[in-house]
Amino acid sequence: MNPILNEYKTVFATVPFEEIKNEHFLPALEEGIRLGKENIEKIKSNTEEATFENTILALENSSEILDKTAEVFFNLLSAETNDELQEIAKEFSPKLTAYGNDVGLDADLFIKIKAVWDKKDSLNLDAEDLKLLEKNYKSFVRNGALLNEEGKEKLRKIDEELSTLGLKFGDNNLKETNKFIMVLDSEDDLKGLPAGEVEAAAMLAKEKGHEGKWAVTLDYPSLIPFMTYAENRELRKRLYMANGTKSCKGDELDNKEVIKRMAELRHQRAKLLGYESHAHFTLEERMAANPKTVTDFLDDFLSKAKDQAKKEIEDLQKYAVENGGPSDLQNWDYAFWAEKLKKDKFSIDDEMLKPYFKLENVIDGVFQVANKLYGLNFKKNDEMQKYHKDVMTYEVTDESGRHIAAFYADFFPRAGKRNGAWMTAYRGQSNVDGVEKRPHISIVCNFTKPTETKPSLLTFNEVTTLFHEFGHALHGMLADTKYESLSGTNVFWDFVELPSQILENWAYEKECLDLFAKHYETGEVIPSELIQKIKDSATFHEGRATLRQISFCLLDMAWHSGDTTAISNPESFEKEAMKPASLLPDVDGTMMSTSFGHIFAGGYSSGYYSYKWAEVLDADAFEHFKENGIFNREIATKFKDNILSKGGTEHPMELYKKFRGAEPTPDALLRRGGLI
Repeated sequence: MNPILNEYKTVFATVPFEEIKNEHFLPALEEGIRLGKENIEKIKSNTEEATFENTILALENSSEILDKTAEVFFNLLSAETNDELQEIAKEFSPKLTAYGNDVGLDADLFIKIKAVWDKKDSLNLDAEDLKLLEKNYKSFVRNGALLNEEGKEKLRKIDEELSTLGLKFGDNNLKETNKFIMVLDSEDDLKGLPAGEVEAAAMLAKEKGHEGKWAVTLDYPSLIPFMTYAENRELRKRLYMANGTKSCKGDELDNKEVIKRMAELRHQRAKLLGYESHAHFTLEERMAANPKTVTDFLDDFLSKAKDQAKKEIEDLQKYAVENGGPSDLQNWDYAFWAEKLKKDKFSIDDEMLKPYFKLENVIDGVFQVANKLYGLNFKKNDEMQKYHKDVMTYEVTDESGRHIAAFYADFFPRAGKRNGAWMTAYRGQSNVDGVEKRPHISIVCNFTKPTETKPSLLTFNEVTTLFHEFGHALHGMLADTKYESLSGTNVFWDFVELPSQILENWAYEKECLDLFAKHYETGEVIPSELIQKIKDSATFHEGRATLRQISFCLLDMAWHSGDTTAISNPESFEKEAMKPASLLPDVDGTMMSTSFGHIFAGGYSSGYYSYKWAEVLDADAFEHFKENGIFNREIATKFKDNILSKGGTEHPMELYKKFRGAEPTPDALLRRGGLI
């Protein structure tokens, strides 16, 4: 029997990972599609008048098996993939897309939905019912329900090709990341790296079959320390070039034509639906609303940060020369010399901090923060099945002992996992007609592994990454809505980063750090002077960091704000797009776009600005906590009740104003970043 199709009998009805095999996915998909079509047919053939219950609610519940199958499959494709799974994806994704189009372009189904929409004012629906109705109606219109048959067929072909190209993009990137290894014969080549990083490089070499040597890969816990500390400039350049030329070398893993085609298809799709561009289409359902708002927003930050960023680079160049460095600072020099300057200026670096950030302690820290703010408790539960032995599993309960969520945490890099960090869900929350389903939430990261002599000790950046992803997880866990499609992180994309980014603020506060930042050998609590140095150095090179982020936003908007068909050289196009925010010399042959997974494989197309947009929200919101105490339960309850629990049931600005009492301004962020 196919374990995906059965009602899960595991603890909390979590995914029975240990019973699921690769061969189960396509049959489960086929059955999910069959059942989905059967349920859609029931809605269409119902001879009674279309109502919210027999149409909208029935549609919400029409694809449970299909959704369950897709969630497990695509989560594993990112976190624990293999060649067989990637081959299955080439069949799985187009079939899923085709089904989505079959439903979204079904004229008879849309007639039923429109009939309910047209009489919504007389149906006595509550606010959440209305939002679900609106979401469905708009979704059908925005995905081609009003097109003629020729238009619908064009849309189907575009969507199917886009789904295949998205998979190809991600597959190429993962293969590029996994195939590169820089094997070093001499320990001298690692001069400058802390002892723990040298040990990790030796362990990595041993894992890769090069015992007695040292290895560096493009996985972040290997890449970042080498770029930050290695004194050998030529090796830093080699590593930078390997990372900067991912999927743009003109070989079988090249993504240049993939991204060009994806941008063209997205533009064609938007035009087909009556929009000026993909950005116009996307931003209609965002807080920003239109591309002009985004470009004005980016220009404003660019103007405030550029002069400071230029001065930061000029000062860094001067510092490098004074300390025997190059007179022509390049991209592969920045992290190395910036780290040295930061240490000189603030007497702080990651090696001073890492002993206080043992992974297990930081995990306990975010759990304590969640407890103090929201009354949540996390208890390890090894009865929950795992997709990999490294995954940690927990039950989450509230102060009364009520089950709130199942929680998975997956922290270390491996060949089957893509780079980066993300939050995801295996089941969303819902509560329809008294039948409550609590969510199953996961965070996936790529942190520094333990070595033979040291536990996993996190950099401060990894600490804030864990707080960030855990903030997303809280958004999922504390969801409290009727409908799964409106719960948790199902919100406008320029609002979804608020819960994650606001939680990062706690990692800078003494009251929070005192809870968990203890030396892994002595148990000593992190000294107050180190905490002050963390705060003092938090805005180090903020101008440059802001420009770097804006350059990615500009690149995203360039790919999606118009017709890119005429682009003959994607590399030149990219450099021109990022030029207003570029400070260091361009490097021929390198590209960001060909490995920019956020916008070509991760759903952030025309939406990368969301990170900066949400920073405005999180800085403004955190000031409210600071004014009243960072663990003030009353403020935390307001944040939970108006933002974390509400999902997408109301417009995000209305939710924000209910929490804060007013719309946000950029002032708090500019103050925090030292830009005013």
